[in-house]
Amino acid sequence: MSLDLNALTVFAAVAETRSFRAAADRLGVTRSAVSQTMRKLEAQLGIALLLRTTRSVSLTEAGARFHAGVAAGLAEIGQAAEAAGALRGRPSGLLRLAVSSIAESFLSGPLLGAFLEAHPEIRLDVTVTDEEFDIVAEGYDAGVRLGEVIAQDMIAVPVATPQRQLAVAAPAYLARQGKPAHPRELPAHRCIGWRPAPDLPPYRWEFGEDGEEFDVEVAPYVTTNDMQLMIRLACAGQGITFGMEDSFRPWIERGELVPLLAEYCPSFPGFFLYFPSRRNLAPKLRALIDHLRQQGRGGHGTGP
Repeated sequence: MSLDLNALTVFAAVAETRSFRAAADRLGVTRSAVSQTMRKLEAQLGIALLLRTTRSVSLTEAGARFHAGVAAGLAEIGQAAEAAGALRGRPSGLLRLAVSSIAESFLSGPLLGAFLEAHPEIRLDVTVTDEEFDIVAEGYDAGVRLGEVIAQDMIAVPVATPQRQLAVAAPAYLARQGKPAHPRELPAHRCIGWRPAPDLPPYRWEFGEDGEEFDVEVAPYVTTNDMQLMIRLACAGQGITFGMEDSFRPWIERGELVPLLAEYCPSFPGFFLYFPSRRNLAPKLRALIDHLRQQGRGGHGTGP
């Protein structure tokens, strides 16, 4: 039997106050609403719960037993509601994120470290993955991806400045093989490529020229889903690799890698924190959005 929680709340108020009027005042409804609710509940149960006179209300034996049974449950529901309300008021709990492996600025230790310092009641569960899947169906609060692969029905908040991809190689490799003058020359070089999963083809390297985008199939002699391996092989002089400029920046600054074809590598909107709806946004996620904006990484979100 399915019982209306509101009816049980009304019954409990009547049982505890022994008065329809007092119960109505407690609940903020009319006396007639209380009376009507009790009649419906008794009809549904098929037994009288209350003894009514012109001056008082008392419980029948069945009513007393019923009240004893539902009172504890209503108390637990109230406690659960208070706990949920507490979560609404402060950032706390487990925040699950699915983050692209190349979102260097977001995955940096200082950014997330500062967030956890500011919100000690939040725990992070970060899955670093380049697979594309439904974050809602998989139980994640949000994801971080390049804007171009985020579904149109998602809310998207920038987490980084505009990005660009670069081709890079070690000075030793360039001394042996020379620098390509145009992306179309890359297939003649030893290239170290990336793909997100074994059953997918290698990523085609993307460039731009005179406002037009184009890509190059480089047929890499090494392919991996691990950017760090790509960087280590490139630093070892094993070929040219391609990826986000942020990923290569420390090695470029130390002179271990040299940027190539920069004039063919235009910038584009970078990474976004995305999630399904602004309605009733959990404080833990709101706290992360606010933190990104305070760090100067977030701007105005986009979405429906």
